[in-house]
Amino acid sequence: MPQPPATSPEWEGHEPGDGAIYECRLPSGGLLGGIWLAAPPDAADAGPSPGEVAQVAVERMNLRAIEIGISPEPDGPGIVALPTWLWVQNPGEQTFGPITRTASAGSVTVTATARVERIVWDMGDGTQVVCTGPGTPYEPRFGRSESPDCGHTYTRESGHEPGQKYTVTATSEWVVDWEGAGQSGSLDVDNLSRSVQVAVGEAQVLVN
Repeated sequence: MPQPPATSPEWEGHEPGDGAIYECRLPSGGLLGGIWLAAPPDAADAGPSPGEVAQVAVERMNLRAIEIGISPEPDGPGIVALPTWLWVQNPGEQTFGPITRTASAGSVTVTATARVERIVWDMGDGTQVVCTGPGTPYEPRFGRSESPDCGHTYTRESGHEPGQKYTVTATSEWVVDWEGAGQSGSLDVDNLSRSVQVAVGEAQVLVN
């Protein structure tokens, strides 16, 4: 703020150049007046940074873990050496992105956009499958073919696992970019996971 004359009572007996006069405002924006301080106020008193406002925008997104699409289905038996298809069931803004939200605090307005960069599938047999897209939903017409973009083939039955099933966990890794108040950046978001269990058995061959 422009500094008042040396005769102003706001100097509290100090000489101009010895500290400075700063505006004191209410959270609502109202001006209380000037106050003398020997040093500039702590940056923590200057209000939230654009990065902090971006965090608020992300919270408004209410991001969620994906709904898992998998074939064979969890309630149906899989077979060793038969391809398993993996995909995002009903992908939407909050489960796959992109999703954009805006938040403001004082004079700072920030817009953040989030999207899933990749999904890491832990197949329960010690294997991880990394897919950069939502995958392809399985249809009966595909028969025994492999998924073109996101799948796995078990080489061992699940009878040795707890409950005789593999636990399949899909973890979404999000990327968030934001910009506002003349700045831009990216944020880390906690990975979101969901799990299902699948039974995988050996194919039985009957000989008469």
